[in-house]
Amino acid sequence: MTHQCRYWAVVPAAGIGRRMGASVPKQFLALGNKTVLEHSLESLWGIRELAGVVLVSDGHPALAAIQERFADHRLIRAPGGSERCHSVLNGLTALQQSARSDDWVLVHDAARPCVRHHDLRSLVDTLACHEVGGLLGVPVSDTMKRTDTQGTVSETVDRRGLWHAHTPQMFRYGLLKTSLEQALRDGYQVTDEASAIEHAGYSPLMVEGHADNIKITRPGDLPLAEFFLQQQGRL
Repeated sequence: MTHQCRYWAVVPAAGIGRRMGASVPKQFLALGNKTVLEHSLESLWGIRELAGVVLVSDGHPALAAIQERFADHRLIRAPGGSERCHSVLNGLTALQQSARSDDWVLVHDAARPCVRHHDLRSLVDTLACHEVGGLLGVPVSDTMKRTDTQGTVSETVDRRGLWHAHTPQMFRYGLLKTSLEQALRDGYQVTDEASAIEHAGYSPLMVEGHADNIKITRPGDLPLAEFFLQQQGRL
């Protein structure tokens, strides 16, 4: 007898966001009448198949209110790690009593509040029968340059086939967990979940999304995110 796989999400939210230069981590900054993190979580809860979300974050005063706000949903807490990849692994470990090996897990940046429901739906539907999984992204449209350490251009890089990798990134629970564990054992630099999957010898699928799925990193990103949310009718 076969079972239906479930969908889970892991949101690493333990970073401190040094480049923002703010007094609080960027995921807890106000964006309209909610925090950046709340907008990101609300986006994910738009996926009707979602069985639960693991919020990976250490103690912050805003967390209690956020947890209360999402009391009607299954919100699981997990402690942060030293790097993002360790936080994601902590989140996966928190699911080990609930998730089956072939369940899907969507890992989404806490500081990407503008991801569109249409793009989330496209990711879930496109990858439903895929052997490996994949991620949202947008094709590179600018001319790409490579420079040396002094900033001098050394070459123009062919942009054909180049993409900006976004989140969510969606993979089977068992494959993602073992791939991350293996990459860390190997001392491989894990820049995102897809890189760990690639290191394990698999080829993720890139699913095209919208360019407004920005990651809030620098001060100028916050008003830009507010503009995008207004354009989407979410503010």
